[in-house]
Amino acid sequence: MKVTQHLWFERDMEAAVRFYCALIPGSSLDWLSTVPGDTPSGPDGSIGLAGFTLGDQRSMAIEAGPLDPFNHSFSVMVECDDQAGIDRLWDALPEGGTAEQCGWLRDRWGLCWQVVPKRLGELMADPDPQVGRRVTAAMLTMVKLDIAALEAAARG
Repeated sequence: MKVTQHLWFERDMEAAVRFYCALIPGSSLDWLSTVPGDTPSGPDGSIGLAGFTLGDQRSMAIEAGPLDPFNHSFSVMVECDDQAGIDRLWDALPEGGTAEQCGWLRDRWGLCWQVVPKRLGELMADPDPQVGRRVTAAMLTMVKLDIAALEAAARG
């Protein structure tokens, strides 16, 4: 079996997919298509479809007008190796969107993202439960996550 995330865009699906693929290393736009013939969502050619690979995850997108807006119940989490990776994504993704607490943001299309350092998981997995508590407390005060500050919290 293969599992593919499917994203429904009200508008600008192709622009969103191209932006995501350009932003995340190892990504590709695999195909674009329109649905022929009139459909309940619109006239001939008004529905766009795309298949793309985002990092190591297969995804599909559709642009077919308003249905349900994106919300936090589905998000794309990107784990970055270093602060430079976090900073690069954080500079690009919230443009036209909103930054949120704890490494969350919403892009201009409304899709929710979590931009986190790989180091966060390592610190949270420390055998000393106090390290995890201090790291969590520090993270809860941040918008964009800061690896140096998380490591300082881990040290106490």
